[in-house]
Amino acid sequence: METASRVISFPLLKDPDSYTPCTINYEREGVSKVWLDVFRRSIPSFKARAAADTSVKDADVKATKFALRFGEILDDLEKDPESHGGPPDCVLLVRLREQVLREVGFEDIFKKVKADENETALALLPELLKDIDGTEDKGARFETVVKGVFAGNIFDLGAGKAEQEAGKLDFKKSFAELLPRPWAIDDFDALKEAWLAGPPRWSKAVVFVDNSGADVILGIIPLARELIRNGTRVVLAANDLPSINDITYEELSDIVHKIDDEPLQAALDNGSLLVVNSGSDLPVLDLTSVSPELAWVAEDADLVVFEGMGRGIETNLYAKLKVDSLNLGMIKHKEVAEYLKGRMYDCVCKYTRVAKPEGGSGSNPDSVPSPKQHVLSGYD
Repeated sequence: METASRVISFPLLKDPDSYTPCTINYEREGVSKVWLDVFRRSIPSFKARAAADTSVKDADVKATKFALRFGEILDDLEKDPESHGGPPDCVLLVRLREQVLREVGFEDIFKKVKADENETALALLPELLKDIDGTEDKGARFETVVKGVFAGNIFDLGAGKAEQEAGKLDFKKSFAELLPRPWAIDDFDALKEAWLAGPPRWSKAVVFVDNSGADVILGIIPLARELIRNGTRVVLAANDLPSINDITYEELSDIVHKIDDEPLQAALDNGSLLVVNSGSDLPVLDLTSVSPELAWVAEDADLVVFEGMGRGIETNLYAKLKVDSLNLGMIKHKEVAEYLKGRMYDCVCKYTRVAKPEGGSGSNPDSVPSPKQHVLSGYD
């Protein structure tokens, strides 16, 4: 039911044994029920999306079966939190939802909408990159691309009200309407200081990407391009298998090779930009389960970026790494906003700086096996 790929622990985790993916303590009294209700409210929209999947025979019947089965599982967990592998947290709940969808016959219920949104965002990208390049001040340009990540992250088919924004892409409007600073978590000043300090602080960054469409194309691609422009090699880590509207590594590889931009294509040619399978099949991220390919290329990274609400806020907000880390995302669940004492559609920019050891930042490269397959998507 899940990815068949072998997974291992992310090599840049400071202490894998003490690592807990989920930000919120779901075992506290009342918290589990709140989040069971969050997932219960998602059932009608997932059922409708599944019923509209023309690639699946009897989709409407199977969508009804999904809704009933997942609802029963949530009922079970409410009665007995230890059932179905509980107690429930966001990792378990999204895994169970994806598992039920696959069990009844759905592989990628967001495939068409992802393709449509990718096409729309790709058409807007050249003008956006031109505007970014027109900003000569390095600090102002960096602030623009970071805010662009937030503006792209609002378009999310897996986050309740934010789903309404999908299909109505107005990136400039979203950018202009970002909530003012200070954000829910706001380390941007420290991040900008590290960015402007010379020489470049980061030689290699691993970026865990999130949604298709505006999120990855208008948010992450410009950020990756700016990092490369500053001398940082970038690894974009995307899902192994489909999960809601998150981009997969195969889809992302196809997208980056379609972009008509000389700096990006040069980065692909010289290896400064790589697209790698993260090994994940969920819209959240458990760093104890990544692909050997990703672990191998991440060994010498000195920056890890967790992007999006699922990977960077609901999980890994407090992850302790051996190297610098950056959590970027927009809050789209009121429960998360309340937990962080922020606002709906508030932003999170959490920058954790780690002192660099002498001789480099990575751990022993011999500790992770070299993958049998080439990790560079699009290269043979």
